[in-house]
Amino acid sequence: MPDKVFLKLKEVLLKIRKNVSLKNYSTYKIGGPAKYFFVAKNKDGLIKALKISKKLKVPYFVLGGGSNILFSDKGFQGLVIKVENKGIKLLNNNTILAGAGAELSKAVWLSAKKSLKGMEWAGGLPGTLGGAVRGNAGAFGGEIKDSIFKVEALDNNLNLRKLSNKQCQFSYRSSIFKKKNWIVLSVTIKLKKGNKKNIISIAQSHIQYRKERHPLEYPNAGSIFKNCDFSKFSKKDHSAIALRARLSKVVKKDPFDVVPTAYLISEAGLKGTKIGKVQVSKKHPNYMVNLGGAKTRDVLKLIDLVKRRIKKIYNINLEVEVQFVGL
Repeated sequence: MPDKVFLKLKEVLLKIRKNVSLKNYSTYKIGGPAKYFFVAKNKDGLIKALKISKKLKVPYFVLGGGSNILFSDKGFQGLVIKVENKGIKLLNNNTILAGAGAELSKAVWLSAKKSLKGMEWAGGLPGTLGGAVRGNAGAFGGEIKDSIFKVEALDNNLNLRKLSNKQCQFSYRSSIFKKKNWIVLSVTIKLKKGNKKNIISIAQSHIQYRKERHPLEYPNAGSIFKNCDFSKFSKKDHSAIALRARLSKVVKKDPFDVVPTAYLISEAGLKGTKIGKVQVSKKHPNYMVNLGGAKTRDVLKLIDLVKRRIKKIYNINLEVEVQFVGL
């Protein structure tokens, strides 16, 4: 029996495909098939795909670089739109314009090449600029919000919006795009002149740090949990005084004072804990690595185990940073 929805989608999206394995589009290498799959090579293609999805009432998911995502073992029962508008260029002495599908690494090295500082914190980070803006990506005390000048996006009615930095409503690992599920189309980044040698050195040091400290030898989705706001460790509760004193020694800026979740997981004795083919990394305990053939259900079980243990020991509710799709 012919798939009438697919035929209607194909009238508009000529290169649309069926039953495409999502594990091949995820850094985690986990996930079942997308019922429909389309690669949007430019902004017009993305808008076209979104419009026909809405018209036919087909659920859709817009996919960037595939990092920070956990797909369901059952896949996605709708249209996955892979964003590949990768154009990136220098507009003037200190401003970069990039498509949402441009790799974050390209922005880092273009800015470094042009002696522009402000993106070097992202050295070694995977993913696209669209995804980075959506989740206000950050590392080493820097965040994407610090460099954003303007973002072009589509709201839920597919109206074009041009938002200033303030209108993006950036917060810790979030933004208006994440809260309202708006689609980022392009990003304008404004940077400052700096010393080219220093900028490259900082970016390279971050890349080296990741190679040494992060389990990049295994498929992963990056940090599973957000770091913990140090202020949430009660100052008034006398039983927490000793804990605060101990944790104050490991506090870092991210960009406010946080206790690294990796530290809490390690102290809780969870390094190396396995469920199925998923393991809490021995190298960086806020990563859960795919040892080969991992299943979504096992990742979820391991997440739940870690959350319960941390709640019991520290009375802290860990917040998941990874986005679940199709679950």
